[in-house]
Amino acid sequence: MLAAPDANPGGMSKDAWLEYNVQRYVVESREFDLLSMGRPEGAGCYCYANNLVRGAIDGLQRGYEFVVMDNEAGLEHLSRRTTRDVDLLLIVSDAAVRGIRTAANLNTLADELKIDIGARYLVINRGTEPLDPALAEAVEQTGVPLLGVVPADEGVTQCDLRGTGLFDLPDDSPALAAVRAMLAKAVPVFSGAAA
Repeated sequence: MLAAPDANPGGMSKDAWLEYNVQRYVVESREFDLLSMGRPEGAGCYCYANNLVRGAIDGLQRGYEFVVMDNEAGLEHLSRRTTRDVDLLLIVSDAAVRGIRTAANLNTLADELKIDIGARYLVINRGTEPLDPALAEAVEQTGVPLLGVVPADEGVTQCDLRGTGLFDLPDDSPALAAVRAMLAKAVPVFSGAAA
């Protein structure tokens, strides 16, 4: 009987084989390393995949000063408890009352799941300041401090259309300036970084 090409080799536990493959698929660069979670093949429960991601993150975080998880929109990622301890939770919403209400639901769910969170902030994406009064009221009702607003930025749109990365944004990008200012407020180590 022949083993599947990606089957774990004899004598290696499944956990060790998984750790080996996680390390194999981490893309390393000068600025940051990236591990992208795919999706399970076909229909079915994501529980096993999320358990694997949780274990991989627990292992990887020991080798990094910062680990950033970018989750898809929705409540599922918190309820799946992909991570247990979070130093900084950024809840991102578009500039819509419905999105901000979803952000409030995320905040409540994090409390209900007893996820250990150091600090949490709301970020509004593609918004304008000052906020419309209806948006400002919705933000106030979340109970989550507003970290800032990322303005719509033609440079971001062009990067998306060309399929290039956001590292290609010019230094005078309004979105980049807003994100840098928020990082300086939320992550003390960035407060002395060059703008």
